This record gives sequence, structure tokens and C-alpha cells, in this order.
Amino acid sequence: MSESYPLLLKQLAALLSAETDVQANAANLSSFLYHNLDQVNWLGFYYQCDDELILGPFHGQPACTRLQIGKGVCGTAFANKATEVVKDVHAFDGHVACDTASESEIVVPFYTGQINGVLDVDSPIQNRFGTSEKEFFEAVVQIFTQSIQIQSIPKTVVSEEL
Repeated sequence: MSESYPLLLKQLAALLSAETDVQANAANLSSFLYHNLDQVNWLGFYYQCDDELILGPFHGQPACTRLQIGKGVCGTAFANKATEVVKDVHAFDGHVACDTASESEIVVPFYTGQINGVLDVDSPIQNRFGTSEKEFFEAVVQIFTQSIQIQSIPKTVVSEEL
């Protein structure tokens, strides 16, 4: 793992620890990593909605809003329930080119009781993502899913008779 990854994971865990809202944590995670990682041109989320993945919080150029499950890198990772590391997106059969500057990509799927989806990260250079990035982004997704699954204590409703 890159020397900076353990520190980034600690900082990310601290950033997400005080919040359990999916959108808030996805937005902060996207911004934090986008601004702290080199050679990344798009970083964000797609969430499952029926048989599609729908665009969620992200940083980078405007993106495709709907992706088919089982198609492209995101849809394949989600359908296979496994991280996809693509060294050259142009060599990936069925790649969906949302940002023409992207040359390599890593996609980590996640499945919780609350929401299912993928974390998608693109780079403008080929071979940007390897084993250490796979481990790093899988740890990132684990921190994210743990942060949104924290259950708060339900408030008791007290009714008063008038």
C-alpha cells in the first residue's frame, strides 16, 4: 500500500465517523479522496435502482447518469460482486466512456441493508491502479459502508392525553 494510504484511511474514518447519512458521507468521501489522490480525474458513486446503477455524489467531469448492471466496468463489478481493476479502459469490452480523458479505472462494489452500489475511480493515465490501490479502495468502501450502517437509538414517542 502506498505510504500515504494508511494516513488517508485514518483521516477518512474520522471524517465519516460523526455522520450516518449516505449522501453526506458519499459526498465528503468523494471530495476528500478526489483532492488528496494524484492522477485521478473522476471519483464517485453509483447506486443500484432496480436493474440500473444511478449516479450519486462525485467529483470530476459530468458523468453518465444511468449504467446497466452487467455492462461496462461499473455494471460488471456490481454484477460479479468483485472489484474490477482495469489497466486500459479501451481494452475493456463494453467500456462506457463517460469521460474521454479516462485511461484506467477501478470499481469497488458494495452491498448493505440500506443501499447497494459501487465506488468508481478513473485516472487519465494507463496502469494507475494496482494491488495496493485495490486494497486501499476496498478499505475505503469498508469505512464508508460501516459509517452508514451505524444505527442511532430510536426516539421514543410520548403521547399526552389532553
